Amino acid sequence: MELIIFTGIQGSGKSTLYKQEFFNSHIRVSIDLLNTRNKENKLLDFCFQTQSKIVIDNTNPSQEERAKYIELGKQFKYKIVSYFFESNYEECLERNNLRSGKERIPEVGLKSFLKKLLLPTFAEGFDEIYYITQEQTKFVKKLLDEI
Repeated sequence: MELIIFTGIQGSGKSTLYKQEFFNSHIRVSIDLLNTRNKENKLLDFCFQTQSKIVIDNTNPSQEERAKYIELGKQFKYKIVSYFFESNYEECLERNNLRSGKERIPEVGLKSFLKKLLLPTFAEGFDEIYYITQEQTKFVKKLLDEI
């Protein structure tokens, strides 16, 4: 089974990539959709018990925030994959400004997340790490050791 952990600031394309590549194969776990950690934990428990493929679609900027998912994934013998989204601040801000309501993050929030954003490492427990960039309307995926 596979657990994919997205890492990137708001507006970097995480949810869009999920919809394009994983909608029909992986269960999306997103605190934006579930609203509470309790609901997130219940969904994760269900996914692991049913051996479902999972995408964690949160910002996950730090090792500490990713560690919970990695530990659970390893416990259930999942392949742990990181997708790190290049976070061009100006482009993310532009996409964020197109959002409305609760989906739109204040600019200070984007800057705060960008400061905390750390590139995932194999030492954290990842089996594969991909670096994601956007060229025009396409996502480009490169294995970390190809960069």
